[in-house]
Amino acid sequence: MSWQKQLLSIITKAKDENIAVAVDTSTNEYPIDTIRNIISLFNEVKANTPLVFADFKIREITDTGHAKQIPFMNHGKASYTESLEWAKENKIDKLFYITDVTGYFWEDLKVDYDIFWLIPDQFKPKIPFGKSLNLV
Repeated sequence: MSWQKQLLSIITKAKDENIAVAVDTSTNEYPIDTIRNIISLFNEVKANTPLVFADFKIREITDTGHAKQIPFMNHGKASYTESLEWAKENKIDKLFYITDVTGYFWEDLKVDYDIFWLIPDQFKPKIPFGKSLNLV
């Protein structure tokens, strides 16, 4: 099954849950059109899904229906802590994080919701928890 079908299936099954998307903006070396298409897909399945843009801190919180540009920082420094804490504070059931999984997070952070690491590369990094899906 292609990653597109897998992702659509996961989103569709979760559309009645409190879901959100986070995008690692520490680099623009990701396939930007793919990220835009994923944001559009979320918006089609569940309009105005919360959307977080973050590198080592949250840069912008919007939703999939109002995202204009992706604010890439291009310095390569990523931390997932603020985004993961935001998801917990906002009672997110499933967080979909578009990243290469090379960032950091506070090790004592408790994640009590589902997380899907959406990796825009063939590289299969070790994920700290949750599930991963390569977007290639």
